[in-house]
Amino acid sequence: MSGPNLQEADKLEVTVLIDNYTDVFVLQETDIVKRPKIPPPDFLLAEHGLSCLLKVYKGTEEHVLLMDAGGSSICLLHNASLLNVDLGEVEAVVLSHGHPDHIGGLVGFLNKAAKETPVVLHPDAFLQRALNIPNTLRRVEPCLDEVALRKAGAVLHRIRGASTLFSDLVLISGEVRRVTDFEKGFPWAEAKIDDKWVVDPFHDDQGVAVKVKGRGLVVIGACSHAGIINTVKHCQAAAQSSKVHAVLGGFHLTGPIFEPIIGRTIEEMKKIDPDFVMPMHCTGWQAINQFAREMPQQFVLTTVGTTYVFQ
Repeated sequence: MSGPNLQEADKLEVTVLIDNYTDVFVLQETDIVKRPKIPPPDFLLAEHGLSCLLKVYKGTEEHVLLMDAGGSSICLLHNASLLNVDLGEVEAVVLSHGHPDHIGGLVGFLNKAAKETPVVLHPDAFLQRALNIPNTLRRVEPCLDEVALRKAGAVLHRIRGASTLFSDLVLISGEVRRVTDFEKGFPWAEAKIDDKWVVDPFHDDQGVAVKVKGRGLVVIGACSHAGIINTVKHCQAAAQSSKVHAVLGGFHLTGPIFEPIIGRTIEEMKKIDPDFVMPMHCTGWQAINQFAREMPQQFVLTTVGTTYVFQ
């Protein structure tokens, strides 16, 4: 790992191992969008979570990265098996943040990997967290267990700033700079900092980007608590690249707090003008449908098992 000096990749493949949505009848394909063809009685599983397998190619180099591990090892390992994904090929894991729907399958994966695996994460990913939804019970959430991770074979790399992996072919954003005036965080989410429960600042929320030769940046924001527009802009600055080829991942636009900013988010996404937009996970039904209506040429519906090929 090194500081940000992002190099161009010849090709990037992103396979969605875990997402909120599965549909065996979404079969439409292009050169970029490849759908799984798994006949019943086998079915890919969906859950409230996200995990993506990235394969990055340059010349004779090929690298495999796991971004997040979804909410459960049951879903992660089942889907990987049906998709014929060899998790033993994974060279490193990047965690976007410390929420249970992104870390829940990590120990199960590490045990399956059966080798020491670098895990890159922000130090705040270990914070104890809670969800405090008005008029419901406040719930303290499961958090990362460093002892369990190390026992399972994780080699932890705590990094706050931007960094790169694999001969500088993959950018990890590090702490995302907040520059928009409408992406203001998640007031129902709390974190225990200095022995006090406070509104979670989500300093650990981070994305991943790959610069594909002749195409531009592919940016993946797993939950985008920092804001998907902030995340894309941050990656553009860190990569010193203005052209964005695709934006994937969770945009966190679901629920009463976030639905009012769907319009502003789409407005700003249109200004960024990516060739493709693939909203997933916590983007929410209303936002996904609005992206489909307002950016019809760029929008792609994601289902579990979809592989995107950028080259």
